[in-house]
Amino acid sequence: MAGRFITLEGGEGAGKTTQIELLTAALRARGIDVVTTREPGGAPGAEQIRTLLVEGEPGRWDAWTEALLHTAARRDHLRATVWPALEAGRWVISDRFYDSTVAYQGYGHGLGVEAVERLQALVLGDFAPDLTFVLDLPIDTGLARAAGRGGTEDRYERMDHGFHQRLRNGYLDIARRHDHRCVVIDAAQSADAVHQQIMSVVDRLD
Repeated sequence: MAGRFITLEGGEGAGKTTQIELLTAALRARGIDVVTTREPGGAPGAEQIRTLLVEGEPGRWDAWTEALLHTAARRDHLRATVWPALEAGRWVISDRFYDSTVAYQGYGHGLGVEAVERLQALVLGDFAPDLTFVLDLPIDTGLARAAGRGGTEDRYERMDHGFHQRLRNGYLDIARRHDHRCVVIDAAQSADAVHQQIMSVVDRLD
């Protein structure tokens, strides 16, 4: 069986981690060899860059610096983790991929979609996920969930409300423009309901 690349996207507190755990368990129960990973991160070099991006003060980087750091981490992630796994016929499930950079820096920080997509194309070529789930929920709900996690990786959570509204709108626009691979799911539902919807889509993969 050929490898598949599935990504989960969404704003802060959307429940991606929970859904990745449920999806991974379901696929492994079917005998599928699954690799789970995340962005920024997913490889030793990329994890070092992650710390620069998700910790510290919200204004520590400008939008272009953020986009470049995320993209550098992504290149390392692909080279070291994603591409080798797919070549070996494994399924890869990633907590975020390049749609996050388009959403966070392109929409949220206002760099513009075209500029960020050109950057991604320069580094990734035409490589794209086979399937992307966009977990959508109201901003205040997501931020309240995220606040309950604690920890130091809260730099994006502490950005202003306007940023998070642009981010949510951006994800919905990405899903509309790439509806051949993106599926929007109401993440305000129970975790089990979200999982069942995800599995109904995964079951239709060729």
